[in-house]
Amino acid sequence: MGKAKKLPSGNWRTLVYSHTEKADGKSKRIYKSFTSEDRKESEYLAAQYARNRNTSSSVTLKYGDALDKYIENRSSVLSPSTIREYKRSRRCDLQSLMDIRVCDLAQDKIQEAVNMESIKHSPKSVRNMHGLLSAVLGAYRPDFALHTDLPKKVRPNIYVPSDSEIQRLMEVTQGTEMEIPILLAAFGPMRRGEICALDSDHIKGNTVHVEFAMVMDENKEWVIKEPKSYAGNRYIDFPDFVIKQMEGIKGRIVNLNPANITDRFVDIIKKHEMNHFRFHDLRHYNASVSHALGVPDQYIMARGGWGNDAVLKSVYRHVMNDKTAQNNEAINSHFDKLCNTKCNTK
Repeated sequence: MGKAKKLPSGNWRTLVYSHTEKADGKSKRIYKSFTSEDRKESEYLAAQYARNRNTSSSVTLKYGDALDKYIENRSSVLSPSTIREYKRSRRCDLQSLMDIRVCDLAQDKIQEAVNMESIKHSPKSVRNMHGLLSAVLGAYRPDFALHTDLPKKVRPNIYVPSDSEIQRLMEVTQGTEMEIPILLAAFGPMRRGEICALDSDHIKGNTVHVEFAMVMDENKEWVIKEPKSYAGNRYIDFPDFVIKQMEGIKGRIVNLNPANITDRFVDIIKKHEMNHFRFHDLRHYNASVSHALGVPDQYIMARGGWGNDAVLKSVYRHVMNDKTAQNNEAINSHFDKLCNTKCNTK
């Protein structure tokens, strides 16, 4: 390992051999330079670089190649939809980093790339990009600690349908191909992919066994796979009126894919001039009603297929809009009585 040399500026610089380049039939040794005001820091950074470079040939890969390798090594264990998203990210995200070797990735370059992506994408999307970057570095350069400043999380603007809106939705879809998907989502709560993969063999009495989901793979083909998480494989007891609508159906319960459900739901909302909300918001409705009824969070999580309560607390624990006015009235009425009897008494 080279020793640090003092520069005319007063800083210390340590050189470490990086690689050899060939040009015009001649070989040229390329060195990596580490400069610091402190001699020990310069030598430490140089030693760390050399150690990372020599630990595994993987760190000399370009980041894009390392990402490709990371995806390939996990193609048999990750969800097809996850692999599809990773490959999309490989083509579109953090492109300024793709041609930089893993051993040369520096925090300032990463921060610059994240800043650029923050201009065009939501905080959630940028955090997902950075999460994948962190996973790849964890696999191929584990000694490198990321300290990236990420955009602040934005509180999601969640809409929770009211009881009356759900009743209206049931009325206008009665007897249509969207009736069963809406019932399964609002009273399950089942996800689009789970609904599309549901088979009559998965239903025993009033109990539905959710053990498969339909997702799109990297070739844009709809495939049926096991749920993404352990919690996703679950049993749900449905009310009689939901099970009755599926009686007599053999094989696939719904002959739609998740994209079909989304498109048809949007058309229904527009056609009947209802407040805009998504099909996925039917799950919000189910979780919110359950919480308002005093159902323990553990049971809500099990029924909805959530592995922990983080999502439940941040997204699904909302009071329905039609209950908000009642609660506000009760609170204000209490305070009015308090002030009329004591605060205003001389």
